[in-house]
Amino acid sequence: MREISPTQNWMLIVLVLAASGVVYDSMFYSDQTPVIGAIFALFIGMPIIAFERKVLFRGLYRRIQKLPTFIFIITELVIYEILMSIGFACAGLLLWAFGVLKPSSLLDLVIMPFDVFLYALAVCSALIFILRVRELLGREVFVSMLISRYRNPVKEERVFLFIDLVDSTAFAEKHGDLRAQQLLSSLFATFAEPVRRHKGMINDYVGDAAIITWPLARGVKDARCVRCIFDIIADIEANAAGWRKNYGQVPKLRAALHGGEIITAEVGVDHHKISYFGDTVNTTARLETLCRSLNRQVLISAELARRITFPDDISCDDLGIHAVKGRGQALGVMALSSRAVTVLNTPAVVLHG
Repeated sequence: MREISPTQNWMLIVLVLAASGVVYDSMFYSDQTPVIGAIFALFIGMPIIAFERKVLFRGLYRRIQKLPTFIFIITELVIYEILMSIGFACAGLLLWAFGVLKPSSLLDLVIMPFDVFLYALAVCSALIFILRVRELLGREVFVSMLISRYRNPVKEERVFLFIDLVDSTAFAEKHGDLRAQQLLSSLFATFAEPVRRHKGMINDYVGDAAIITWPLARGVKDARCVRCIFDIIADIEANAAGWRKNYGQVPKLRAALHGGEIITAEVGVDHHKISYFGDTVNTTARLETLCRSLNRQVLISAELARRITFPDDISCDDLGIHAVKGRGQALGVMALSSRAVTVLNTPAVVLHG
């Protein structure tokens, strides 16, 4: 699947908003230059999209997210109204300043008509809904389900990264299941940006583990799959004080990387999901369990390592051939470490829970 950069994504949003303004003008102001409608639409819609994407007023958005659902919706509508009104006024004054519009009263430029408000609200709501569903499913899954790409099973090559939290069971026994879940929620939230930055996809959360995947060519390009895990570790280390303050400890992770051929299929009836089947997925899970016995934080199969050009700040230690439970053949294993992060070097038990 072709990669789309954040810049291209924003350009697509701009085009959709501008087109909606042109459509509105053609419906109600056929004698007006279409570019005027496009400008109004961009000034009205872009602040809302930027707010929803947490680019504008990020702190405010996070605060209102904590409100009960009904109050959250009402608060968002009020914010939408304010942002749209400001955008409409700015667009009108800008066009008036350049002599494009010559209204009988300046109030016509700064006060948004109710029908314009309803139309803009409908367009922005539809766009936000699509972006929310895309964000919920992940871009790759969203597009794949939209075009029914995996309705019939497909053979392909992928990279898998399994990340597991060390001693989650011990934390739950000490602090309770609710507190443990809050820790996991905070931890998984830190995964999102590095995964997005390195063009990966969080496929699933299983207990205290996360499964991240890439199409193989995309994952090995620029060592993205390797950079992703070390960026996650670095982010956690950089915010060590915050983790200690909130949870009394800094999360320690173990991770494994492997890639190869798998079968991808869309499964389910009432609840659809894209799932991956094959030895590659199972081997990655088994490789992650080797982290404990080998006392290493990040392991990678030699098969995958041969396909990657590692960055200068990543060191690779060949650990030889190891038997992997459930696999007929032994697996070449390598340990990865980075000079930029603190590598876990004390024995620890990895438990799912």
